[in-house]
Amino acid sequence: MTTEEVIKSVPKVLLHDHLDGGLRTNTIIELAKELKYKKLPTQDPDELAVWFYRGANKGSLVEYLQGFEHTCAVMQTKVGLERVAYEMMEDMKNDGVCYVETRFAPVFHTSKGLYYEEIVNAVLTGLQKGKKDFGVGYGLILCGMRNMKETLDIAELSVNFRKRGVVGFDLAGEEGGYPPKKHVESFHFIQRENFNITIHAGEGFGKESIWQAIQWCGAHRIGHATHLKDDFIFDDDGKVIGFGDLAQYVLDKRIPLEICLLSNIHTGAIDKIENHPFGTLFKNKFRVTINTDDRLMSDTTMTKEFLTAIEHFNLNLEDIEKITLNSMKSAFINYSERLKYIYDVIKPGYTKIREKLLSFKNNMEKK
Repeated sequence: MTTEEVIKSVPKVLLHDHLDGGLRTNTIIELAKELKYKKLPTQDPDELAVWFYRGANKGSLVEYLQGFEHTCAVMQTKVGLERVAYEMMEDMKNDGVCYVETRFAPVFHTSKGLYYEEIVNAVLTGLQKGKKDFGVGYGLILCGMRNMKETLDIAELSVNFRKRGVVGFDLAGEEGGYPPKKHVESFHFIQRENFNITIHAGEGFGKESIWQAIQWCGAHRIGHATHLKDDFIFDDDGKVIGFGDLAQYVLDKRIPLEICLLSNIHTGAIDKIENHPFGTLFKNKFRVTINTDDRLMSDTTMTKEFLTAIEHFNLNLEDIEKITLNSMKSAFINYSERLKYIYDVIKPGYTKIREKLLSFKNNMEKK
């Protein structure tokens, strides 16, 4: 078996995936025709995939986010939203993902008159059908946008749907000029309701964004956290020899970090993969998870993200299992459900592939 075949076959857990950043191009084109949306740059699925990737891969978060104009534009009906969610679950199954937490911002799906409740119900219907047909577990995270005032409405919406599949609340969008603490009322509401918080922080802005997300807003997980590297302490040769108070706190409190390797290159959060802090974070036992962020824009999958980590940070199968367990431990579903995935799916899955690889090795040695 090739490394790619091995990684694709083992159980994987995905915690940071944007529903509107992972559409199939065929679906975008078909939904655009149904809605009479005329702004797509091409009607060819392959060309459209290249267009999204080329547009996102410019080293700018602002430019990276521009492609969402088209994906959100075609996600404006209950049928369309349900279809996108259902197809995402099939894509997860095909990539070996056993559990996914996908997220989206309901505020971007009201242009055809849908109410927030209708929007969330449509997505949850698609996710539930996908779970039934493909056996992939899921949780839905609702995003408030940092540059908008409606975040409290979305926080309340998240809590209202907590018994129906919504597992958390997120703050997303451009970081510069929109600090998390401006939305502290929304996060205090979530905290009072004993609910779950993840926040995009330290992707397009410095470590201060991460500090605010944790200490002002009570984040249980941090999306990206790339600029946590600003709190590393280096010696004269550029070797990491310690951590500042923030990074040490994140390490000590086991705050999960939703790392997205390829999109961090595409948005310019990191100049090149070798300089990504993931290697240092993993080596020093921070609770890192690996994620796709936007599968369409970054032309990626969980398999591709792990292969990238293997190539550039010398990870092995044991490391991949450890990261997968980190992800499952950090998921927003109930503790008992997390344990079931760990002991009934993930650990048996990795044991099975090890036995298969050992059998293959023994057979080769006999020859």
